[in-house]
Amino acid sequence: MNMLMYLIPIALLMGGIGLLAFLWSLKNGQYDDLQGAAWRILAEDETDQRKPETSH
Repeated sequence: MNMLMYLIPIALLMGGIGLLAFLWSLKNGQYDDLQGAAWRILAEDETDQRKPETSH
């Protein structure tokens, strides 16, 4: 029973930290463009391709 006196406040603190992190990510726009990353990984961009190095 004494252990619950420690575990419950720790669990509430960790839950509060998780909630604050989620609210921070919402405020900073982390969830604004959910489909953009999925399409960017599929799109080929010529500027991202590296030129082969030539040896002299």
